Amino acid sequence: MEARQAAREAIREVLVFVLGKEEYGVDILKVQEIRGYEKVTPIPAALPYLKGVVNLRGIIVPIVDLRIKFGMPDPKYDSFTVVIILRVAGRVIGMVVDGVSDVVGLAASDVKPAPNLGSLVDSSFLAGVATQGDRMVMLLDIEKFLSSGELNLLAQVAETAKDKARGREAPVDDKAGA
Repeated sequence: MEARQAAREAIREVLVFVLGKEEYGVDILKVQEIRGYEKVTPIPAALPYLKGVVNLRGIIVPIVDLRIKFGMPDPKYDSFTVVIILRVAGRVIGMVVDGVSDVVGLAASDVKPAPNLGSLVDSSFLAGVATQGDRMVMLLDIEKFLSSGELNLLAQVAETAKDKARGREAPVDDKAGA
């Protein structure tokens, strides 16, 4: 009985999403909800991958387009485009992706260490590579994916948007984007 329970505890659930032709995964415990892509309020002079903000039941949520962040050409917004709402480091953010595939349970034996690509590619945000048969899913460590500076900038953007919605201007820290 204990062996069966230990095996169940070793299973980790991951939400699998699609960017281009590749599959990526994020810990299901970080996912708050999945929504269809809707119009966002753009933020002037924001980083290119920061699409803007949305009001999600009274919470201002910054929206990051992972396709742009990953340098993918010409992201298209269609009926399959979704936003995954995540809770990261105590903050709520949205990630635009091409679509959501499914939720998979991964045993420790399904996950291999992230490849070391040296200085060619920053793979520090990869938690590993999951394989199940012929399927390969790149697992994102979402807390490492967005640097603390980026998380702080996203929080500042959300706060500024909230203040503007209330009709007052908030001070802007010009150093936050540097």
